[in-house]
Amino acid sequence: MSIAHGVKRLGVLGSGQMGLGIAYVAAVKAKVPVLLCDRSKEQIDKGLALMDKLLEKDVKKGKIESATAAKEARDRITVVESIKGLRDVDLVVEAASENINLKTSLFSTLAQELRPDAILASNTSSISITKIAAASILPGENASSDKGKASASRVVGLHFFNPVPVMPLVELIAGLQTSEETLERARAFAVACGKEVTTSKDVPGFVSNALLMPFLNEAIMCLEKGIATRDDIDKTLRLGMNHPMGPLTLGQCFTSIMTRQN
Repeated sequence: MSIAHGVKRLGVLGSGQMGLGIAYVAAVKAKVPVLLCDRSKEQIDKGLALMDKLLEKDVKKGKIESATAAKEARDRITVVESIKGLRDVDLVVEAASENINLKTSLFSTLAQELRPDAILASNTSSISITKIAAASILPGENASSDKGKASASRVVGLHFFNPVPVMPLVELIAGLQTSEETLERARAFAVACGKEVTTSKDVPGFVSNALLMPFLNEAIMCLEKGIATRDDIDKTLRLGMNHPMGPLTLGQCFTSIMTRQN
C-alpha cells in the first residue's frame, strides 16, 4: 500500500514527555512502527510506563477501539540503544532538550548515520531550523556542494505541542535549505498522526512562541507592577477573553514542562 508521507518506519530521538507523545501518536494514529532512542534507560522505562497508562486510559474512554488495538499500537514501539539503531528509518523526529549545541551535534550524527533519503525533523519550539540544517552537512562537504545541499534539504521543523496525544496542532517550519518534498512529506506525516498543520517561517519562536512569550511577559509585568493580583489577571483573560487558562497559570505550566525536559 502506498503511503503519502513515505514513512514506513519512524525514529524518535528522546523519550521524555514530548518524544514519548510523538511515538504514541505515530503508533496509535499513523500506525507506523517506531524506534525509540534515548541514552537514559531510566527515561525509557518511565516513558514506556506512561505509554501503557495512556493506552489503557484511551481504551476506557473509547478513543482506542479495543484492548487488542492498544496492544497492536504498543507492539509497534521498539527501543534502540543508540542512533546507529535508527539507520533504516524513513523519518526521525528529534525531541531532545532546547539546547542548540546539543541539537546541532545530534543532527550532525544523524546525517552521517541515517540513509541519505531519510527526513531529519526537529521538535524544537524556538531554535533556527536553518542553523540545525547547516549542522547536517556531511564532513568534507559544504553548503554549496551538491551533497551538502541534499543533506541539508531533508531537515525540517515539526513542532508538536504538549501534551502531544491531546493537542491537535503541529507547526511546520522550513529552513532556508529545506526542500518542498521534505515539507510535503513531513506535513503528510503530521496529518497521518491526526494533527492539524500550520506553517511558519524560520524566525525565533516561529508563530506560536513569538506570540506567546511577549503575552506571558506582559502578564508577569502586570503582576510585578501591582496592576492586579495573580488571580484577577488570570480571571480577566479566562472570563473576558474566553482563554481556557490564564497567562500566569499557563506560564507556570510552561516553566514546569521546560524544567522536566532539561
